[in-house]
Amino acid sequence: MKNHDVQSIVEDATLDFTLGDNKSAIKKLDEAININSQSFEAWHALAEIYFSDKFYDRALHAAEKAYKLNPKDIHINTSLSRIWMELGDKAAAEKFGAQARMLNWKNELQSPKH
Repeated sequence: MKNHDVQSIVEDATLDFTLGDNKSAIKKLDEAININSQSFEAWHALAEIYFSDKFYDRALHAAEKAYKLNPKDIHINTSLSRIWMELGDKAAAEKFGAQARMLNWKNELQSPKH
């Protein structure tokens, strides 16, 4: 399957999640990851769903996979900060939170002002 198909699966899973069907969303994201284990979007979405279900160890595993694929993404750094805070590691939470803020500032500086 092509990456476009994986993206469609991720979008369907995101819709399931927003409608409260986390079980279906997780199943679809697992399918997307089986097709393309390098899908940042699928790993990140999976981390967010596990986080919302309070499965913090699973959320961390998925978030770390996403982070390895795109460490400069603001959102995955924020997700890792939130997960580490729930797991009780304030130092790790602060590290990823600071990284997210730095990336955000960098984006703001690069964005043209209107």
